[in-house]
Amino acid sequence: MPFTSLGLRAELLRGIRELGFTRPTPIQAEAVPPALQGRDVLACAMTGSGKSAAFLLPILQRLAGKPRGTTRALVLTPTRELAAQIAQHLDELAVHTPITGAAVFGGVGMGPQEHAFRSGVDVVVATPGRLLDHFRQRYASLHALEVLVLDEADRMLDMGFLPDIRRILRHLPPRRQTLFFSATMPPAIAELAREMLVDPVTIQLERRSAPAVGITQAVYPVPAELKSALLVELVKRGDIRSVIAFTRTKHRADRLAHHLERNGVAAGRIHGNRSQAQRTQALEAFKAGRFPVLVATDIAARGIDVEALSHVINFDVPASPDDYVHRVGRTARAEATGDAFLFVSAAEEGSLRAIEKAIGKRLPRVTLAGFDYTHRPPKPETTHHGQQPAARAQRPHQSRPHGRRPPRGGQGPHPQRGRR
Repeated sequence: MPFTSLGLRAELLRGIRELGFTRPTPIQAEAVPPALQGRDVLACAMTGSGKSAAFLLPILQRLAGKPRGTTRALVLTPTRELAAQIAQHLDELAVHTPITGAAVFGGVGMGPQEHAFRSGVDVVVATPGRLLDHFRQRYASLHALEVLVLDEADRMLDMGFLPDIRRILRHLPPRRQTLFFSATMPPAIAELAREMLVDPVTIQLERRSAPAVGITQAVYPVPAELKSALLVELVKRGDIRSVIAFTRTKHRADRLAHHLERNGVAAGRIHGNRSQAQRTQALEAFKAGRFPVLVATDIAARGIDVEALSHVINFDVPASPDDYVHRVGRTARAEATGDAFLFVSAAEEGSLRAIEKAIGKRLPRVTLAGFDYTHRPPKPETTHHGQQPAARAQRPHQSRPHGRRPPRGGQGPHPQRGRR
C-alpha cells in the first residue's frame, strides 16, 4: 500500500517522497487512517517501527489548514534525545508546509523555549519535567491544544514520570484527540490509557514484546573481566562497523569508553552525567562515522535513530526483557537488518534466561575464534569513577610537638566529632 492511499495532503506526500519513503510501515498503515478521522489511538508498537510518522503525519494533516500562532499539538516523550529526534522528523515531514515545531527539554537554556511558547509554534515536543518548569509561567498556556501524543509511555512510567504526566494533564483542555504509543503494555500503562482515551482504536495490543524481524541475535558467553577485551577484538577485526554498546551504569560506560580508547578504538559516551551538549556532540559524531563505538546507558535505548547502525551489543545484560527489546531496536530500524549481541558472564545467566523466555526462543551461543577466553587481566585498584588512584605517600610517624597550646580551662582535649 503506497502513502498516496492514506489521503494525505500533496505537500506532505512530497516531503515523504524526498525522505525516500515509498510505502508506510505496518504501524503507520494502521494508525494513520483512524488518527486522520480524529479518533483516539492506543498503539503497542515496537521501537524502530516508524511510529513517529504514525502520529506526526495526522498532526500535520490536521494543522495544515488551521490559523497560525497558537500551539495546537503536544508530544510528550521520556528523553531529551527522543524529543530532539521527533522535532527533527517533524521539520523534515513539514518542509513544504508552514507548520513549525519546537523541542522543549532540560539541559539547555529556557530562553529559546520560552520564545517558542510566546510565538505559538504549532507543535511542542517536550519531556515532562521541563514542560512543568514552563507551566509555572503564564506564557506556557496550552488552552487551544487539540492533539496530545504520549510516546514511549512505558518508558515514561519506568522513569517515574507518571505523577508528572498527571500534573500536565491538568493544564490541558479535557476535549482533545489523544494518541497513545507504547512499546509494551504493562498493566499500569493499560490503566493510564483507559483514563486518558475515549473509545480508542487499538493497534497491535496483542503482539508479544519481541525484537524486530530483521535483527540477528546471538550470545557471547564470556567472563566479566574479558568483556572489554572481546569488544576491542571484534572492532579491530572489522567484524563491527558501527555499534552502540549498552552498559548497566554511568561509571561502567566511562570505564568501557576509556578502555576502548587506551586500546586504539575511538569511542563516544552518552549517559546521564554528561551535559546535553556533550551528549548531542557524541551522537552527531557517531552518526557522522567519526568513531565506531558509542557507549551508552539505557538513556539511549529509545529515541536514538542512527542510520545503518550495524550492531547493538549488550555489554551488560539488561535486568528487564523489555529493556533488551528496546536496546536491540536501535538496529534493524525501518525494516532494515542488523545484529544484536549479548555479552553474558556466568552471573548474568539468570537474566539471559528471562530474556529468552520473554522472546520465546533460545538464542545461539557463539565464540570468537582465536580469542583467549582463559586470559585473566590484572585488576588495577580503581575508584568508583573507574580512575586509577594516585599513589599514597607514606608519611613517617610524627610525635606530637612539645610546645602545643594547653587545653582550654585546664580540661583534657575535646573529643573530635563527626570526623569518620
